[in-house]
Amino acid sequence: MITTDCRPVAPEAQAGIGLRSPHVGEVMATRPVLAFLEVHAENYMGGGPALAALERLRRDYPVSVHGVGLSLGGGDDELDRRHLVRLKRLVERIEPLLVSEHLAWSVAGGAYFNQLLPLPYDTESLDVVCRRVGRVQETLGRRILVENPSSYLRFARSPITEPEFLSALVRTTGCGLLLDVNNVHVSCRNFDEDPDAYLAALDVDGVGEMHLAGHAANEADGRTILIDDHGSPVADPVWRLYARALERFGATPTLVEWDTSLPALSVLLDEAAKAGRLLAAARVRERDAVAA
Repeated sequence: MITTDCRPVAPEAQAGIGLRSPHVGEVMATRPVLAFLEVHAENYMGGGPALAALERLRRDYPVSVHGVGLSLGGGDDELDRRHLVRLKRLVERIEPLLVSEHLAWSVAGGAYFNQLLPLPYDTESLDVVCRRVGRVQETLGRRILVENPSSYLRFARSPITEPEFLSALVRTTGCGLLLDVNNVHVSCRNFDEDPDAYLAALDVDGVGEMHLAGHAANEADGRTILIDDHGSPVADPVWRLYARALERFGATPTLVEWDTSLPALSVLLDEAAKAGRLLAAARVRERDAVAA
């Protein structure tokens, strides 16, 4: 397993955006000031014009590769070797700043689901995920980050809390954590839990990146359920939670995601700029703490 701490040193701004195809041409033409761009790995594994455009952008921007198809959470199948080899080739070609995946599963019995499905948090699941993360890191020759999911249901047999599960995964495999702050807010609201207690339960040194995104509110059986749909600006409670996360984990590369109801690029850049201002304040606090 890869256990070396390779936490990246991000560019000064430390705030990036998820690159989606409608914005590629404008980003290439205008070259906005951004710390990095993040792309979904599966959109570039087939090569072609999309990968060629990403390679041109890679000359000006660090790139983060975010996967959705490895199914780290298990299921009955082994890791898809073909998928992992294709990911390795992409990583070697792009040389990304960060590589990340989700704590979820999406494959069972040879069938692929268009969802990131939850897993029980127990020792058996932890062993499965640790083995899979170890294999991915050995194949890629580098540390990956694993993202905490948004939750809408839970298994009755989950004796380990999610932050404890993630912290154990980090300690066992040497991987890092992609802390999705919106997912923390969504999950804790849906299950009446304390998001600050969630952050406090995570190992400080494990967090290598943060995500911010918007969410939607749906009514179900007389109660409000938050849905992580990445289709709106970051909500004020999530910004406040993000500020508290920066206080705990320090200035960390941060990405603004927006995947549905995609806005003009300028809107996404404004969200990234807001994250950048909070990151700048976090860096000032860190410098003051060192000087004191």
